[in-house]
Amino acid sequence: MTIDLIAAAHGTADPRGIAVVHELVREMARQRPDIPMSLGFVDVDVPALPGLVGRVMADAGEAVVVPLLLSSGYHVHVDIAAESTRYPGRVHAVSALGPDPVLADIMADHLGDLRRIDRVVLAAAGSSAPRALADCGQTARLLSRRIDRPVEVGYVSGAGEHLTSVLARTPGRVAVATYLLAPGYFADKVHRLSAHRPATPPLGADPRLATLALTRYQSALLETSIAV
Repeated sequence: MTIDLIAAAHGTADPRGIAVVHELVREMARQRPDIPMSLGFVDVDVPALPGLVGRVMADAGEAVVVPLLLSSGYHVHVDIAAESTRYPGRVHAVSALGPDPVLADIMADHLGDLRRIDRVVLAAAGSSAPRALADCGQTARLLSRRIDRPVEVGYVSGAGEHLTSVLARTPGRVAVATYLLAPGYFADKVHRLSAHRPATPPLGADPRLATLALTRYQSALLETSIAV
């Protein structure tokens, strides 16, 4: 028996962002064509996650919800966790994609030639959840080790120090690593606030990101002893 994978993403009104999310799930399907996959959203877009999970569970015995989210904020611990509560023992939710060295690798590749970079500011969307802020801090440390440069975190919303404040106090030749999944309002804001400093694009539908999401799925199978 093959267990369904339900990818859960944050929606956006920006068609560029939606295209990237769909392409990421298509890449996941290319890597694992044997797994039934669907995509739902925890905000803004449709299909909304609760309705999608209900439709999948009408036909499937069990499913794994994989957050296409970078940290453990509200949507992971409330919205996605609620689906496990609705279907105890049948819907299994896994952790967010970050922090993980794979994400640091992708951002390091986006930064490119480091010879003209002294320091990096990791630009994240932000959250009111302390766990999400801690996740971003850990990602910054992973990136720092990966590129051998100091990395601090600046946020464009929520709690935590704002990106503009971090940039203003960071000396030297500074680059901004955009810690967002896809283009949209926050990515545009990061580029605007970065001003003259180089800023990387969002992580995008990188095949390594798809592999990481599939690894999260596989971890649920192992942790819950689901037979496949």
